[in-house]
Amino acid sequence: MKILMVCLGNICRSPLAEGIMKTKLPDGYTVDSAGTISMHEGEHPDKRAIKTAANHNIDISGQRSRPITRKDFAIFDKIYCMDIDVLEDVVSKTKNGEERQKVSLFLETLGDHKNAEVPDPYWGDMKDFESVFQLLDKGCDAIRNQISK
Repeated sequence: MKILMVCLGNICRSPLAEGIMKTKLPDGYTVDSAGTISMHEGEHPDKRAIKTAANHNIDISGQRSRPITRKDFAIFDKIYCMDIDVLEDVVSKTKNGEERQKVSLFLETLGDHKNAEVPDPYWGDMKDFESVFQLLDKGCDAIRNQISK
């Protein structure tokens, strides 16, 4: 099983989701992250995301931002998008129904968060990053439970 987490710039939400998900799955799973824009390509995650993850004993400092590519639709089994704009952008890049089936909103995994979005903490402070971490942690638990069935 190969999982891709996607947000806008791939420096806040999706790197955190990647780091969290990796701690919840056994060997044999692949987890990566990407963004819908290439503005931060090659950059490490936001320092606040790195610090928030480190506060939970997760090291995301080695990650590098990258944009989603056409090849990702062939490589990954599930593509989780952090918000509706990202979802629409990713879906617009799909070529067929099979690829579209792989794409969903991250928080749809939580039954009570249908169509909810993971807020972008970029313009916020450390409290915002911690809130996003907690939300992503719950979502990653739900994804783990879903795929282990």
